Amino acid sequence: MAPLPADLDAVIERAWQLTQGTAGFLGENEARFLGMLAACVPARGTIVEIGSFKGKSTVMLASVAAYYGLGPVVAIDPHTSPSATDPGISAGSSTYEEFLASVKAAGLMEHVETHRAYSRDMAKGWSRPIRLLWIDGDHTFRGAREDFDLFTPHLEKDGVVALHDALNAFEGPIRVFVEEILRSDKFGAAGVVQSTAWGQLRPEDGKDFRALRMRIERRARRMLPFVANGKRVQGFTKMGYKLARSRVPRAAISAEEWSALISRSCAE
Repeated sequence: MAPLPADLDAVIERAWQLTQGTAGFLGENEARFLGMLAACVPARGTIVEIGSFKGKSTVMLASVAAYYGLGPVVAIDPHTSPSATDPGISAGSSTYEEFLASVKAAGLMEHVETHRAYSRDMAKGWSRPIRLLWIDGDHTFRGAREDFDLFTPHLEKDGVVALHDALNAFEGPIRVFVEEILRSDKFGAAGVVQSTAWGQLRPEDGKDFRALRMRIERRARRMLPFVANGKRVQGFTKMGYKLARSRVPRAAISAEEWSALISRSCAE
C-alpha cells in the first residue's frame, strides 16, 4: 500500500472550505472523496473534468492539485443551457462567467485549464495521459457513454474514472457504471460514495477484484429498469427506485480504507 500524504486531512479540509461556498450539486462526502482521489490516485497524468457547471468540483480538484503540484485541472464544459441536469437555468444563458468567478474567488485561476467546448470536440485532438477522469456532463446514456468511450482510452493504468449522479435517477451514469466498469475485468476496485461511482483501471489484474465488483453490480443493476430509455422516476415507480438505491453501499470512505481497498486482491 502506497504511503498517503501526512497532511492529507488538512489539505482536504482547506479545499472543502473553499468548495462549500461554490454553487453546485456536489455533496460534502463526494466532494471530499473527489479531493482524496486527486491526491491519492497512484497513476501519472492529468486530472480531467467533463462538466464544470459553476465550478464546485473544479475548486475541490484544483485546490488539492495545486497544493501537491499535480498540474492544472483540465475543465471541459460548453457552459450552455438548459439541460436535463440544470433545468433551472433559462434557455440561452450560460454558467461560464459564474464558473470563472468561482475559480477566481478561490485563487485557483492558474491551476485550472479551462476549455469552453463540448467534450467530443476536445477528444478529437486529445493525447495526454489521464490519471483521474471526472465525468459530470451529459447524463443521458448516450452522453455519459460517449464521454467514457472517448476519454478512458487515455486513462493510465491504476488511474480512476468517477461518474457523478450515479444514484440520482439519470440513466447515463449508473448504466455506464454497471455495464462498463462493474462488469469489466479491465477495472479493479470500484464503489460509490454518496452519488459518485468510481472504478480503478486495472487491465492486468482486474479479474482479481471481480468478486468485489459483482457484489456491487448485483445491487446497482436493480436501478437500471427504473431509468431505462431516460424515463422519469415518479409516482409509485419512485418508491421502487428509492428502495433499489438504498441497497447500494454508498458510505464515505477514508483515504486509508480506500488505499487498502485498491491494494488488495479480491479473488476470494
